[in-house]
Amino acid sequence: MALPNAFYAQSGGVTAVINASACGVIETARKHADRIGKVYAGRNGIIGALTEELIDTSRESAEAIAALRSTPSGAFGSCRYKLKSLDANRREYERLIAVFAAHGIRYFFYNGGGDSADTCFKVSQLSKAMGYELQAIHVPKTIDNDLPITDCCPGFGSVAKYVAVSVLEASFDVRSMARTSTKVFVMEVMGRHAGWIAAAGGLVAAQGIPVVILFPEIVFDQAAFLARVDALVKEHGYCSVVISEGCHHADGTFLAEQGSRDAFGHAQLGGAAPVVANMIKEALGHKFHWAVADYLQRAARHVASATDVKQAYALGRKAVQLALAGHNAVMPTIDRISDVPYKYRIGVAPLSKVANTEKFMPRDFISADGFGITPRCQRYLSPLIQGEDYPAYRDGLPAYVTLKNRAVKPKLPAFEIQ
Repeated sequence: MALPNAFYAQSGGVTAVINASACGVIETARKHADRIGKVYAGRNGIIGALTEELIDTSRESAEAIAALRSTPSGAFGSCRYKLKSLDANRREYERLIAVFAAHGIRYFFYNGGGDSADTCFKVSQLSKAMGYELQAIHVPKTIDNDLPITDCCPGFGSVAKYVAVSVLEASFDVRSMARTSTKVFVMEVMGRHAGWIAAAGGLVAAQGIPVVILFPEIVFDQAAFLARVDALVKEHGYCSVVISEGCHHADGTFLAEQGSRDAFGHAQLGGAAPVVANMIKEALGHKFHWAVADYLQRAARHVASATDVKQAYALGRKAVQLALAGHNAVMPTIDRISDVPYKYRIGVAPLSKVANTEKFMPRDFISADGFGITPRCQRYLSPLIQGEDYPAYRDGLPAYVTLKNRAVKPKLPAFEIQ
């Protein structure tokens, strides 16, 4: 009797360490070759399952799979595609089960954020309703750090490190030029509803850098913001501002809203930095520079947090172990034990309590004036950016791996995504 196969897919915005989770899944599955046959990866996420574009990871060498641990982005391709409810689009769910059945897939590992947790949960429910034995395990990933239950999310520690380092270095630059040139540097970071990434910029205050943080959790108050910036410039001669893309007015409109929406139905954001930079120029007259970190913050594997890499791999490994232990519709988690020394264990949470739930910054992580982080937040963030895990370099550039990604031959008729 043939061994059951596994399906792994990456979803949503990729990170500096999502491939480390993929490495954890695939290497662990290979160590259990007596219980798991092949690991197929979906080309471009869940879309690869729907279109039956299954990559045979067994055709990749052990060295190539190991190199995923130090390679950013999504090695198999990702997607922003949210499955609708079973009632709204039953044909897609039935197609998934048909593809899984055709290729002997009994394990489903979906690596993504909140929407992916929802998809994983739906697939687990559908397979049960259809009488198809399938174990669905969600592997957490999101730079936004907004998944519930888990203490932190793989991808966040590295983007937090990148943001903190970038703000620190840019602030040194501004400080050196402030007497006759730029006095304010504004950096926009990701974070639609939760300000975890922006909060990381506040870590530079420990080195004496004057910084103002604008969180999605705090309604934007233009007068108070300008007063704070002006006070810091008068005191220090310069300051830096870190603004989350999700910063919004009292009526809920984003400073950076473009009027369009992404594939998940979220408002398309981008451009908050020039908005506040121009406010500063018009109201205070200070010369400024601004930057939008955008893809740079989530792709920066060269400055990844060693803690983050280790956790990303561990959660991929744990996902396979949970599946082999008979679990279904669950997600492995990071459970913090202590801040100093930093200790944690790998736990597990039911997807019914993870899907469609966001974790926001606690109010006591944000300073009373709403423009900085508290010591408690600093204690939370600091362990997550610790350690360096540099990739190998060749000719002065990181030597990242590109997989062959050879697909198996389809067994079913073509399927058109509607």
